[in-house]
Amino acid sequence: MRDLGSVNVLRMSTSCGALLRELEQIWDEIGESETERDHMLMELEKECLEVYKRKVDEAANAKGRLRHAVAAIEAELATLVAALGEVHHHSQIQWDRRSVTLKEQLATITPLVEDLRLKKENRIKQFDELHGQIQKTSGEISGYTLSDIEILSGFSSAKEDLSLRRLTEYQNKLQSLQKVKTERIKKVLEHVNEIHGLCGVLGLDFSKVVRDVDPSLQASTPEHSTNISDKTLQGLEQAIDQLKADRKARLQKLKCIMFALDELWNLMDTPEDDRSCFSRIASLYGCSNLEINEPGALSMDVIDQASAEVERLTKLKASKMKELVMKRRLELEEVCRRAHLEPDTSTAAEKSNVLIDSGLVDPSELLANIESEIVKVKEEALSRKDIMDRIDRWLAVCEEENWLEEYNRDDNRYNAGRGAHINLKRAEGARVAVTKIPGIVDNLISKTTAWEEERNTPFLYDGVRLITILEEYKLTRMQREEEKKRSRDHKKLQDLLLTEKEAMYGSVPSPRKTNSFRKPNGNRRTYGNGPMTPGPRRNSSDSQTSELSTQCSYSGRHNVFFMGLRKLPSAPLNYVALSKDDSLSYASISGSEPESPPLG
Repeated sequence: MRDLGSVNVLRMSTSCGALLRELEQIWDEIGESETERDHMLMELEKECLEVYKRKVDEAANAKGRLRHAVAAIEAELATLVAALGEVHHHSQIQWDRRSVTLKEQLATITPLVEDLRLKKENRIKQFDELHGQIQKTSGEISGYTLSDIEILSGFSSAKEDLSLRRLTEYQNKLQSLQKVKTERIKKVLEHVNEIHGLCGVLGLDFSKVVRDVDPSLQASTPEHSTNISDKTLQGLEQAIDQLKADRKARLQKLKCIMFALDELWNLMDTPEDDRSCFSRIASLYGCSNLEINEPGALSMDVIDQASAEVERLTKLKASKMKELVMKRRLELEEVCRRAHLEPDTSTAAEKSNVLIDSGLVDPSELLANIESEIVKVKEEALSRKDIMDRIDRWLAVCEEENWLEEYNRDDNRYNAGRGAHINLKRAEGARVAVTKIPGIVDNLISKTTAWEEERNTPFLYDGVRLITILEEYKLTRMQREEEKKRSRDHKKLQDLLLTEKEAMYGSVPSPRKTNSFRKPNGNRRTYGNGPMTPGPRRNSSDSQTSELSTQCSYSGRHNVFFMGLRKLPSAPLNYVALSKDDSLSYASISGSEPESPPLG
């Protein structure tokens, strides 16, 4: 470079010398004086000096501009490196400034700066895109509240930091917001679907319900997305709670209506064809809130339809109130008859007719009294069921005892005939059952006493206290057993006297044996499962025994009392079904049954 400058200087000096010699030759020809020549040479040197000076100044200014440009571009490089975090670019421009010219420095730094500028522009675009998505997502989540302003200000200050670390933070922030948005969208959809199902069950306008919560829930567009803010979620939850409360209230109301409707149906004897119209509503009676999913099941139309039917039947009931009162009174009497209770005489049929015709009593009030009496009787019958079952078993055994007495009075019971073995088997079972009667009665008395003490009220059987009946029965049975024993003793005494008479006067045909082989008169009666002949004629002692045997098993008044109201079956009793309490041991009286004569 210096050689090239030397050559240029040499050329300039040669050119300047040649020009100076040519100028001197011209001056010689002109005849210029030495003074003029010196003055002109001085001016020439002065002009050359000014030219050099101007060129030096220009070169110095150019150098200064280059230094300023290099410093500016280095500062920009440092800023870009700091903003982008590109540290490796800054390490590439470490050099010895004395060995590198300014233009070389500028030429080296400029491409790096341009590359970093391009990266910065791309990085800013990425940040802008991320910021826009964060702003939009955060706005959808928060409902465009104060937090959005904080995000915007935070991003403006964050433009000085465009490093990959900061970009990663923004990307993580966006992913977190998108996750929250996805969860909220899922939650909103679940709430909306639940509201849709509830509106279907209640028969409400789904669009109107969600539109009242937020219009964006009805129809979302790319310009107006679905609002998933806390306010929207809270509004949806409140709407669901309100719909659930309405569903519960409507179901309860419908159950009350169906209960009243069912009572009216039963009261009016409504046919099944008329009831079938409300079978869909009736199926909801035993359902809970969560089990009802059928569309329109709890709509106001359904409730109004059931209410209208209740109102119609109520009006119809009012017009047929007298007939219903009589019907309910008969039902009360039937329930009392089955439970062997005395019905309330204040609502008797004749008295009720008179009261209704005179207008002294409201038929609805009278019907309500009868209804309450029916409920009361049914509850009391339920509490009496155990004792009533025991009474039935006692009466059945008494019936078998009566049959056994008639059977024992038949002298032809051992004759071979159709069904004789069945009667014998039944008689054996009846004898076993009869021995248990005292235990059954004692157990029944103890149960009845406990029942009366528990409820502090007497146990009545068709208006008569049961314990009184049982005590009289025990007394009568004891008297009858004593009579039987005296009869047997008297009979044994007669047989003994007859034996002594035979020993003294010879054998005389026995009236019993003569009578037992007498031909039947053809008029036969049937006992149990086989035919038996009626009892033959007897002597005076046998007649007395027969008269005692045909006495009632309990007092005459209560025998008519029980047997007249209850027709017992004639089939053999199932003695296996007797409870253990009724199987109490009782020492039977020796020889209580008549001796069976030998066959043949």
